[in-house]
Amino acid sequence: MMKYSYFPGCSANTTGVSFTRSTEYVADKIGFEMLEIPDWNCCGTSAAALTSPELAVALPARSMAISEREFPELDVVAPCAGCYRSLKTSLVYARESEDNLAHVRELIDMPYEAKADVVSLLEAFVSDDVREAISKKVARKLRCLKVACYYGCAMVRPVDVCEFDDEEDPTSMDDLMELIGAEPVDWAYKTECCGAAQQMAVPKQAKPMIERIFENAQANGADCIVTSCPLCMLNLDMREAEINAARVAAGKEPFDIPCYYFTELIGLAFGAEPAEVGIDIHFHPAERLLLQRELDALEAEEADMAARAEEERKKAELAAKIAAKKAEKAAKAAAEAKAAAAASAADGEEVAR
Repeated sequence: MMKYSYFPGCSANTTGVSFTRSTEYVADKIGFEMLEIPDWNCCGTSAAALTSPELAVALPARSMAISEREFPELDVVAPCAGCYRSLKTSLVYARESEDNLAHVRELIDMPYEAKADVVSLLEAFVSDDVREAISKKVARKLRCLKVACYYGCAMVRPVDVCEFDDEEDPTSMDDLMELIGAEPVDWAYKTECCGAAQQMAVPKQAKPMIERIFENAQANGADCIVTSCPLCMLNLDMREAEINAARVAAGKEPFDIPCYYFTELIGLAFGAEPAEVGIDIHFHPAERLLLQRELDALEAEEADMAARAEEERKKAELAAKIAAKKAEKAAKAAAEAKAAAAASAADGEEVAR
């Protein structure tokens, strides 16, 4: 499916602007159409659920009802993992019973049938038709770039609501990264919480959650972390400097692990410049690694070309030796035949005399 109703979410033009910029770039290149829901409102995320269960249901349902009215044939795509979970949770509640659906209608004071599904952008991008469209637009594969695909917790849990990929070892983003030439690493923190919602409330407990993610990614050989959640991205990207300062003070080596949205890397593989997809506005410097890996890829390609040339040279040399042997054998056979003919002729002359 290449056409969706679009729920941008509150971070789309603020903290998650790189996600929006890169998503729009990629969507335009592959013909992935997103029709923005008019007059959409904040989904409430975790704050609404803590305030009021009814508010947590009503906020997403209102936007879903508008989408249902304006784009009745389309499912809703929500790039932000938090928005995705909020909309999906509200939808699941509305679909559980007629009483629930009636309650939702009463809360939002709008007609609503809860017919359209909700998918994350990552979920939409791993569909067969979108994958095919992506593969056709890859202009430069991101060879030599080792990525730790970080799904976070909002994309996969609660399991009975999200029903996305695998709650412990998802592979959707890994598959997309392989499609553009990057190398996903096998690591243990794919779906661990980064503690983003707790950084202000209990920073002493929350900051080690970030550090463990960087540590595990580094220990498993990753150059960078790739995510699909604006809150995870903000938390990791913005706080890496703070984590590094604490590590240096404790006598530890600082991290140098940039974070990217999966759409940013797809855009790069399509041929975009870093600024076109928002990489230039990251907190932690994110362009140097890409330039280094691009150089590494060129050197690897040159080495491959040299190896292929050497292989062709050896094949040609071997073919020449085989041809020479064949020619030698043929010449020997011809000489023997000539000698035999001469001997036979000599015998004939002797008999005649």
